Amino acid sequence: MAQDPDQTDLDPDVDTDETLETLEEEATLAAEEVPPLVGVVMGSQSDWPTMSAARDVLVAMGVPHEIRIVSAHRTPDRLFAYAEAAADRGLRAIIAGAGGAAHLPGMLAAKTRVPVLGVPVRSKALSGLDSLLSIVQMPRGVPVGTLAIGEAGAANAALLAVAMLATTDPELAERLEILREAQTEGVAEEPHDD
Repeated sequence: MAQDPDQTDLDPDVDTDETLETLEEEATLAAEEVPPLVGVVMGSQSDWPTMSAARDVLVAMGVPHEIRIVSAHRTPDRLFAYAEAAADRGLRAIIAGAGGAAHLPGMLAAKTRVPVLGVPVRSKALSGLDSLLSIVQMPRGVPVGTLAIGEAGAANAALLAVAMLATTDPELAERLEILREAQTEGVAEEPHDD
């Protein structure tokens, strides 16, 4: 049986959440006074339980961000305005979550030069496979970086955005390194009974 990608194999004796909380406290003030660098967008309110995982990582890492609902089908004018203004407003990455037909990430990528990271949201009918295939199958020339289905994909999209930003931000690079070290320490060397 395949392992749920939203589950981890971290050692329960190492508190990765404590590391995230410490990073979050250190970064909160800096993030509040700076214009957003990352946009987190989703097609509807129902995508928020998945996309909140991206927000949690960005908050913990102290990355200034904004969160919007921008539907490719129900608010196309809002989508175009958001995408067209993204670069001029200083966004360096957009994390876009969508389910079903999942056109949001591709449409954003078509209208902006800002890198778009697509997160397939799990759907009832096909468990998110429809969303994954829709997002990943972009035509040549309009790339969307596509992550895993669900919360793991949303969290990893945020971590990927952090890694992109960290190439020019030494403080953020250090926070990312601290998080990765905590994850490494959180993996047990041997299995144990609960």
